[in-house]
Amino acid sequence: MKSGALFLVPVPLGDMDPALVLSADTLEIVRRLDGYIAEEPKTARAFLKRLCIDRPLADVRIESLNEHTSAHDLPRLLAPITTGERVGMLSEAGYPAVADPGHDLVLQAHLAGIRVVPLVGPSSLILALAASGLNGQRFVCHGYLPVAAGPRTAAIRSLESQSGGDGSAQIFIETPYRNNQLLAALLEICHAQTRLCLATELTLPTETIRTDLISGWKRRPPDLNRRPTVFVLQAAPTATLSAGTTRRSGAAAPQRSRSRNAAPAARRYSRAG
Repeated sequence: MKSGALFLVPVPLGDMDPALVLSADTLEIVRRLDGYIAEEPKTARAFLKRLCIDRPLADVRIESLNEHTSAHDLPRLLAPITTGERVGMLSEAGYPAVADPGHDLVLQAHLAGIRVVPLVGPSSLILALAASGLNGQRFVCHGYLPVAAGPRTAAIRSLESQSGGDGSAQIFIETPYRNNQLLAALLEICHAQTRLCLATELTLPTETIRTDLISGWKRRPPDLNRRPTVFVLQAAPTATLSAGTTRRSGAAAPQRSRSRNAAPAARRYSRAG
């Protein structure tokens, strides 16, 4: 391994004192780093100001890494580490390189023999999954779904189908000002028995986390406009939904038989979800 290291620096999920969500050890490490890489240097400086680092912010080197950064720029960003510096990579909020443009830099660090050090801190995706009550043993994170209606509909149907087939929880996010459009699409497209968790403004005083069936959300949809939210979805087992469709469409089946068969299916999903 070469000298130096790339530190993955978690950032609070909202406008709050970093000491409320980051350990004293993590804060001390971040204060003493030689330089930083951030999605938005201005936001990074505001974070570092709250840490009360022991040198003028104007003297702190902060390089930019975002979705527009070329792969050809990655070696340049890593160059100081190869000379022995300890550099931190920050996200705008939460954990860097997870639903974030930093993963390419982390891979390049490994390829260059640079040590990567993940520091302990908040990840909105993991917090939402853990608090959802949905499948924490099998899950898929999709990041952002397509914005256009057609591709978004196809994506929602695909992930609901995957969840129904293998029981996985499906995690995704949206730009906060488009949250309500995404929620409306989910309520229109998804099966009534699909479970959806909305984890909003995690770790903040305004935090709300609730899991309900799509049918329940339709009765009382929340206003998520400009409120950072993680969506976690888990469909009822495909076999259960298929059986329910057959019973609803089977005119020859007696009413008593349908009633006896419907209850066990509901109970099976209740245990699984």
